[in-house]
Amino acid sequence: MSEAPDFHELSPDLVLNLVEEALDQRCTNICRPLTSYINRVYEVEVDDGRHVVIKFYRPGRWSLEALQDEHDFVLDLAEDEVPVVPPLRDTEGATLHLHGDLHFALFDRKGGRTFEDPDQELWMELGRLLARMHTIGGKVEPRDRVIWSPGEATAGHVESILSSGQITDRRLRDQYERITGELIDTLAPAFEDRDRVRIHGDCHAGNIIYRPGERFFLIDFDDMAVGPPIQDLWMLLPGYRADVQQELDWFLDGYESFRTFDYPSLKLIEPLRAMRFIHFCAWCVHQINDGGYKRLDPDFGTDAYWNREIRDLESQLERIRIELAG
Repeated sequence: MSEAPDFHELSPDLVLNLVEEALDQRCTNICRPLTSYINRVYEVEVDDGRHVVIKFYRPGRWSLEALQDEHDFVLDLAEDEVPVVPPLRDTEGATLHLHGDLHFALFDRKGGRTFEDPDQELWMELGRLLARMHTIGGKVEPRDRVIWSPGEATAGHVESILSSGQITDRRLRDQYERITGELIDTLAPAFEDRDRVRIHGDCHAGNIIYRPGERFFLIDFDDMAVGPPIQDLWMLLPGYRADVQQELDWFLDGYESFRTFDYPSLKLIEPLRAMRFIHFCAWCVHQINDGGYKRLDPDFGTDAYWNREIRDLESQLERIRIELAG
């Protein structure tokens, strides 16, 4: 198991000094920590009244190339006027900086709120936004980003979970290994020959800022991946596909204003939901290294927890088999 990231030296004075050095501007004494389970994030005020966000990336989570892939994608989107919050360049034009073993980046603060209960117009706007993102996403292949498929991303997540020692009961470990193996084998053929581009990867409502009277902004590209565009849609839907057909139709009407949608990929929604279950468990395992997840959910890792996970995956596998056969 990897060592916990070393963020202990991040005092307010150091954070302010790093911002001043990168931007060649003086800061006020305002330095507020912001919530982040994986990274360390602070809001800082610059002398001219502007507020910027400085994000320190968790060591060991991404390679230098993968971090640059994220920045390149967001910069590509900003250049094409897709509403994102791009990393700020320093005096030499770089967006990714290093202090000791910590890579960090700076961003303008973008205020707003998450959206709730979008109407037809907003669903169509979301469709147009994601279509524009995927159009840009298809132009370049990243160097070191995960492929969002069962045989690559999910297999890696399962390996992390099984090797973590968090499933202490041998019987439960065998059951979890069996059901995840069945899922991967069942899902893999459905992902063959599907459209695959750079995607946001974690496109839920919390990562879309809504500014009434303006437009949506996409934020937090930490989980950027290469995968089917449907991954950036399904988490926005307020229910299972059979219950949200109207919202889906509105979204796709907007999407196809800019990009042809791969309709057969709609069958990937339930497989992607199962992959999300496993991804979240792997995320929790990583958080334990940083001492964070136990504070959030003390039930994680208990036999009762893994029993629930196994039952949920078995139920989801049955749903998937029905969906793929239909």
